[in-house]
Amino acid sequence: MAIETTRWGILYCPKSGVGRGRKQWAKIQKALDERGVQYDFVQSENSNSVDRLMRMLINNGYKTIIIAGGDSALNDAVNCMMSVEKRVRDEVVLGVIPNGFLNDFARFWNYKESEVQQTVDWLLKRRVRKIDLGCIRYINKNNEKCHRYFINCVNIGLIADIMNTRRQARSILGSRTLSFVISLVLMLFHRLEYKMALKINTDEIRRKVMTVCVGSGPGYGQTPNAVPYNGMLDVSVVYNPKVAQLFAGLWLLVSGRFLNHRSVHPYRTTEVQVADAPHAMVSVDGRLISTPVGIYNIRVEKEIINFLIPD
Repeated sequence: MAIETTRWGILYCPKSGVGRGRKQWAKIQKALDERGVQYDFVQSENSNSVDRLMRMLINNGYKTIIIAGGDSALNDAVNCMMSVEKRVRDEVVLGVIPNGFLNDFARFWNYKESEVQQTVDWLLKRRVRKIDLGCIRYINKNNEKCHRYFINCVNIGLIADIMNTRRQARSILGSRTLSFVISLVLMLFHRLEYKMALKINTDEIRRKVMTVCVGSGPGYGQTPNAVPYNGMLDVSVVYNPKVAQLFAGLWLLVSGRFLNHRSVHPYRTTEVQVADAPHAMVSVDGRLISTPVGIYNIRVEKEIINFLIPD
């Protein structure tokens, strides 16, 4: 039986490690039912199931797919959409109801986890915008060509390490603040600089670097001026500051003034080439990937996904 074109397919991704998943889904369900939304929903068991469930929704003809989840779930969703034929992808519109540990992409559009009813009202207005994605292309240690799309950013170096530690801590503790504090403490025992060779526009950088952020979106505060619809990537290259400057930089990051730090060097480009960064961890939208081997490239894909935005 064909799916009505107005019926939503909702992929609910509960937070792992916390006990309020049912309560949050009850709030979402109430908001949908009160507004008479026609929908079917499926629930992910873990991060590995998002791709499978997305494919099921697409193959069953849903034209509006809403991710009730965080940045990682959105990342899995857009990567699944990018794996299908363009003619199929162009018929699907993606939306989000924030429900994750990190909701930076949703917050960029002013979607808030605490305001489910407002979010559903905005989604119902069906204001569609084509958005950009970033893409990292690399070869892994098995000599396999790999690529991964991102909505927020790629981190190379220290912040990739911290983001991974923070994600692991929060999945256990459930507290954003506590997990952030623990990540900062553990940071003191991490390597603080990496030898890198980068090419950004006409600049070639060959020196020790603490961290690099390449953002198509807000980049968790590291690329605060990046927007996912101008066909550009924002890049922040951070040289290794002194300890006192390091903690000052973290405060500027938290307070939204990261680019004001003297050790941060911003760029705007369509492509970044990483010629050498052999010991630096790499994360895509906050999730570690296998460390690339050799040269890898990060590019922007312009206006490639249909996304529901608010007024």
